[in-house]
Amino acid sequence: MLSNIGIPGLILILIIALIIFGPKKLPEIGSAFGKTLSEFRRTAASIIDEEEEVLESNKRQQP
Repeated sequence: MLSNIGIPGLILILIIALIIFGPKKLPEIGSAFGKTLSEFRRTAASIIDEEEEVLESNKRQQP
């Protein structure tokens, strides 16, 4: 999905965000987005690991 945007599209999005939020607020928004994304990845990895453990334990219990 994001691979279809390209460099001109990213520049346009950055310019629009700069106009809407201003140069002082943009780094704060970027930092908050980065923290949210890293927390989402960490949680998703945790859920996947738990599911794999459940599947492995179910395989061991079956005769």
